[in-house]
Amino acid sequence: MTTHISAPPPGPVPAPLHGRTALVTGGGSGIGRACVLALASAGATVHVVDRDGGAAKAVAGEAGGQAHVADLADPDAIGLLPRDVDVLVNNAGLQHVAPLTAFPPERFELIQRVMVTAPFLLLRHTLPHMYGQGWGRVVNVSSVHGLRASPYKSAYVAAKHALEGLSKVAALEGAPHGVTSNCVNPGYVRTPLVEGQIRDQAAAHGIAPGQVLADVLLARSPVKRLLEGEEVAAAVLWLCGPHSASVTGVSLPLDGGWTAG
Repeated sequence: MTTHISAPPPGPVPAPLHGRTALVTGGGSGIGRACVLALASAGATVHVVDRDGGAAKAVAGEAGGQAHVADLADPDAIGLLPRDVDVLVNNAGLQHVAPLTAFPPERFELIQRVMVTAPFLLLRHTLPHMYGQGWGRVVNVSSVHGLRASPYKSAYVAAKHALEGLSKVAALEGAPHGVTSNCVNPGYVRTPLVEGQIRDQAAAHGIAPGQVLADVLLARSPVKRLLEGEEVAAAVLWLCGPHSASVTGVSLPLDGGWTAG
């Protein structure tokens, strides 16, 4: 006689980031907002950091998180942000399009402060907590421009390449402490930043804004469409999950095949 043992009825599946705390820079709009909502949906309590206080508060309200108004170009502002976070998403960024010979030095320096120095300072700020508990996730929102260059974007390309190196160092140093560090590398995403790039590229190339998307931005991408912020956020969330403990020091292109050629 065969005895059949019934499996117990499945219980609720716990949210993968239940009990975790995340901090997302540039969380008030675009990719950052999508990351905040994705992390919150996975159970995390999210700190939303943005220069725009109204946007930060609105997104924090949607996610049940906490808003922090901070200018990441100011090192002192970073010291006022929470330290005890389990997930750090370095997303904040800005762009300026101009030839090297006409690129304003003060703008170049500002972009490095926001997109390289601020992530470095945030790592120094938050890693002690992650190391102390033996678990942490760092996700740096890089770009296809962290892997490839384009003309007229010297500051942005330099900053994203630097962020790639910083992420790899964090991966090597964090590994003994259960902390991973990775980059996601989207191509062009439908965000206010890209809308601004379209206007700037139109002026730089002397073409209509309508031509920029196909003829300039997506010229090297086999997939001819903009990414949505939610697609990038899904990759960020995957890198924060419990199954990704051995994924560290990588750069994950979401570029429509741009880097394949």
